[in-house]
Amino acid sequence: MSELDTAEVIRRFNEAFTSHDPSGLTDLVADDCVMVSVQPAPDGTRYEGREECLKFWADLAADPHTRFTPHDVFVAGERAVIQWRATFTDGQDTFGEGHTSSVLGVNVMRVRGGRIAEALGYSKTP
Repeated sequence: MSELDTAEVIRRFNEAFTSHDPSGLTDLVADDCVMVSVQPAPDGTRYEGREECLKFWADLAADPHTRFTPHDVFVAGERAVIQWRATFTDGQDTFGEGHTSSVLGVNVMRVRGGRIAEALGYSKTP
């Protein structure tokens, strides 16, 4: 596979979540990827390495009770910002008390060599 540019990596990343098909993530994650999730607030959870990051994202992308809708994507060189809304259909407090139907958030991403090297998640969560 030839090296993908940042916009294409982020497009494929978003597609894996919007289509609930985590198989699209397999070739997008760098071996030394670092990801920080939005929960638990306020600092999230840090995941290091391809396996940990891929497992977290694959589980989230496959979750039939969570729908991600990217609202805006900004790409500049190896950096990207994804503004999204996550909508939940299971009635659980997935992102904290009072956010049972949806939450807004952003991912600040860095792509290196056609793969996601860093992903920092932030959301409007108490």
